[in-house]
Amino acid sequence: MYGIKIRRPRAEDFEELMQLFIAVVEDTFKREGLSDLSDDRESEIESKKRYLQSDLDSNGEQRYFLIAVDQHHRIVGTIEYGPASELIHECTNGTWDGLQEVGTVFVLPEYQGRGIGTLLWSAMLLIFLGRGIHEFCLDSGYGRAQAMWRKKFGEPDYWLKDYWGPGHDHMIWRKNVRDVEIMV
Repeated sequence: MYGIKIRRPRAEDFEELMQLFIAVVEDTFKREGLSDLSDDRESEIESKKRYLQSDLDSNGEQRYFLIAVDQHHRIVGTIEYGPASELIHECTNGTWDGLQEVGTVFVLPEYQGRGIGTLLWSAMLLIFLGRGIHEFCLDSGYGRAQAMWRKKFGEPDYWLKDYWGPGHDHMIWRKNVRDVEIMV
């Protein structure tokens, strides 16, 4: 984790961030046994592209990204937040409308397990505190990520069994910023 800097993305980071999105999504789909779902994989990458463009176009007002950069100036991770997704709206019957959703918590596969995701999380929580955001939500349909979120946040508020097909559940959490531990 030493030598990692957290900063906002710039327009010139766009292509490198797209490569990070592709690498992480492809690795995740492979590890989750979902490699054959090419349309879903492409849709995931395309949504991240739109979110990033929204951040850059609005200077962080519509979507807000942070990136982790290593000592060689390589982008190795990212996190973002923005309005809760349509999926969260549907699954919660609109009761969570107005919440900010944390998403795109991506770390390059070869950098995972080094505390970069935790560093990005801590930075985002500080952003929330500074902006007066008291609650947020997040969701996950990936088993490995779900195990990590359950360890970090406890059981999800919504557990949608077999949402993505047999054995592929979807989980959604709602958290108060003050209840989440900031770690560095």
